[in-house]
Amino acid sequence: MNNPIQIGRYRCGMDENLLLIAGPCALQAEYNNIIADELLRLNELLPVNVVFKGSFDKANRSSIETERGCGLDAGLKMLADIKSRTGLPVTTDIHEAYQAEPVGEVCDLIQIPAFLSRQTDLLVAAAKTGKPVNVKKGQFMAPQDMSNVVQKLQESGCRDVILCERGTFFGYGRLVNDMQSLIIMRGMGVPVCFDATHSVQQPGGLGKATGGNREMVEPLARAAVALGIDALFLETHPEPDKSLSDGPNMLPLDQLERVLTGILNIRQVSQ
Repeated sequence: MNNPIQIGRYRCGMDENLLLIAGPCALQAEYNNIIADELLRLNELLPVNVVFKGSFDKANRSSIETERGCGLDAGLKMLADIKSRTGLPVTTDIHEAYQAEPVGEVCDLIQIPAFLSRQTDLLVAAAKTGKPVNVKKGQFMAPQDMSNVVQKLQESGCRDVILCERGTFFGYGRLVNDMQSLIIMRGMGVPVCFDATHSVQQPGGLGKATGGNREMVEPLARAAVALGIDALFLETHPEPDKSLSDGPNMLPLDQLERVLTGILNIRQVSQ
């Protein structure tokens, strides 16, 4: 059994509303408010607790030629504006230890990218902010190995930890989901999250960019919710093909209410 944690005004864990971490892959000024307004509407309509997510830097892009993002200062200003205007908690990912402190001053939840989930200095810096931390399980890691991640964070002062499953490498250009990971990681006494959009990525599938199959987002999310998760992560955009990154695996914003309604029906039955 996991212990509920506090994220802004929300609690995340068993017997709590599903935490929904959602937003664009990369912050994009012309779309941020459109996405945030719809997430706020759904937060008020459905039994979900929404955290707005947007990245200021995509530091692990396939090619040096692809878009990186707006940068730390501009990104934190965008997130602060969204938080002030909507009242939604906000989160973003950090890639270097020095980013933890300024991100912790704005964000209610700090995210550690999957490729960096074993980086001790990054985890320690995130823990020292006093904010809850969501760690994506590395695509190269067994779920059992995430116990060391939890220990690093807890021994550095962070008690509010979420572990997130986002698929495991299966050969070249392919990810698969071992749903046992959710159960194993939940057994570590922390809430678990399922990343429904990055799980359908096809790494390097477009040569200089990552491909994906957004048709698989909904069925995988349904399966994860049926198993019993505490949080769902997904990226959404009004026009995914115009997003700065990860367009092929992002859920169109106008489909989000329908997908969430089906997922929540399954969660209600399976609890």
